[in-house]
Amino acid sequence: MGLMGASREHERAEGREHERAGRDERAGGDERAADDPRCVSLLTDYGLVDGFVAACHGVLLRLAPAVPVIDVTHLVPRGDIRRGATVLASTVAHLPRGVHVAVVDPGVGTARRALALRTPAGFLVGPDNGLLVPAAEVLGGVLEAVALTVPPDVPATFHGRDVFAPAAAALVTGRPLRALGLVVDPESLVTLPRLVARVAPAGPDGAARLESDVLCVDGFGNVALAAPADLLAELGLRPGDRSRLTALRGTGPAGGSASAAPAARPATDSAAGPPVVAVEAIAVEVAVGVTFGSVEPGELVLYADSDGHAALATRDGDAARALGLGPGDRVVITPA
Repeated sequence: MGLMGASREHERAEGREHERAGRDERAGGDERAADDPRCVSLLTDYGLVDGFVAACHGVLLRLAPAVPVIDVTHLVPRGDIRRGATVLASTVAHLPRGVHVAVVDPGVGTARRALALRTPAGFLVGPDNGLLVPAAEVLGGVLEAVALTVPPDVPATFHGRDVFAPAAAALVTGRPLRALGLVVDPESLVTLPRLVARVAPAGPDGAARLESDVLCVDGFGNVALAAPADLLAELGLRPGDRSRLTALRGTGPAGGSASAAPAARPATDSAAGPPVVAVEAIAVEVAVGVTFGSVEPGELVLYADSDGHAALATRDGDAARALGLGPGDRVVITPA
């Protein structure tokens, strides 16, 4: 057998041993025996130019060769924790029970903790920077949290490959969560600052208003708001109505980009919210609709998106570009 063949056989043997160890430990009394994860999902900001994603896949294939890996996306804007958290939270509920790895990690190699979280519907693995918590809430909340043991000899700059992928392989092959590190208080997890989403009382003009920060902009230019769509009905807006939108384009709440520093709990109170310093404001009328086809081509529509958020779109166009909106901006909506 040549050198390459021997190496491949060694990797296969290592993977089989990894799975056997998981089965043995699980047989010893792991509480997860009845709800084993069935896949690993992977979300990163690594991009597709380099070999970073392939390296993570290689580790997973070597240590858990029978487990399917789902690529959620590797095109999260570099270092954009808020965007990564939003994509992860909107996706995990539609995936099989699994181990969901997320790596948007500007603080890699620093004192930030590496985490594995157990929820009622699977596991989450990634950095303690706010990235995992929204997805954990979607999956039913954090039942148990572990700060992963980071081997002292691994490079400081690629925890996706050297820490998170091996932890995911261990969990998906049956290793108990507590075997991977030190149990920590879920209340100590870092969270992102909460975004404003509220119906404010009627002002001097007698009209109530919906105030909401921009949550994210998708690849079509649709603008998802932090406000849940049911706040539109609370404001009295229904499909077929007209609304008045004031877009405050400026420096909004922290957390919309990689430069925003996450905060430990308690998070910023969403009822109060951080101030927005508007450098420009525009006001337009927007139709309230059910879908993009509720309006004519080129027109704006305010609707409930597939994740339950109030959202803005331009039919056959780009609402974010038309309105000049992005994460960190705020909108005010009133009935027209």
